[in-house]
Amino acid sequence: MTKIKILINFFLIIVFSTPVFSIEFKGKFIQGHYLLGKTDNNSKILIDNKKIKVSKNGYFAFGIEKDRKLDIIIYENDKKIIKKIQKRKYNIQKIDGLSPKKVTPPEEFYARIKRENLLIAKAREVDSDLTFFEEKFIIPVDDAIITGVYGSQRILNGIPKWPHYGLDFAQKKGTPVKAMNNGIVTLAEKDLFYTGATIIFDHGHGISTLYMHLEKIFVNVGDHIKKGDIVGTVGASGRATGPHLDIRLNWFGTRLDPATILKIQ
Repeated sequence: MTKIKILINFFLIIVFSTPVFSIEFKGKFIQGHYLLGKTDNNSKILIDNKKIKVSKNGYFAFGIEKDRKLDIIIYENDKKIIKKIQKRKYNIQKIDGLSPKKVTPPEEFYARIKRENLLIAKAREVDSDLTFFEEKFIIPVDDAIITGVYGSQRILNGIPKWPHYGLDFAQKKGTPVKAMNNGIVTLAEKDLFYTGATIIFDHGHGISTLYMHLEKIFVNVGDHIKKGDIVGTVGASGRATGPHLDIRLNWFGTRLDPATILKIQ
């Protein structure tokens, strides 16, 4: 065998025995953003040392916390990827002179609030094999005005309140609300203290969406819902100041910006 043939064979062995780096990302590595990854369906994915489920089509989903500052470390098999996280600026609003009841709920509601928070947390932790998260999400309310955005925060009577983790669509009471994607209902409650009539949908792999302050709910836990189905109507239930739909997006316990799945921003 000539030296040229030996070199060619050596080159072919190297090329075909070396794993090809194939990972792709849809989305931006920005605080609060949702990302969709694509790889070989046999690949092993780790994000911050956490094993991430990969669908049969090679898709996986994850998100970045609202205030994350550290780089995110991703492994595709033995390939290490380091992504820097871009920071965001969030809106801060100060309001003074409010009644104390508008700032802090009465103590007699604490047990109820805790119980309801546990219900929501349980629904957000569902880790099903559904793959609806791979599909495009749609805006849930027609002709609505966005009046509240992710990350905004109010300081009431000098007390910083919980940041707003949703996207608010203002529309008149009774306006139909559509499912943003295919999913299974994991929570359908008509009267939660903060969020009023509330629905949570599981879209698979820890991705869930929440619909809050509804007037009516047309679904039940366990229902399989198709994208575009009417699941309820706009209301002002719970601690709402007027008719609107507040939607949320979660990757398990991580609260993400819903605008990033709707491509509004």
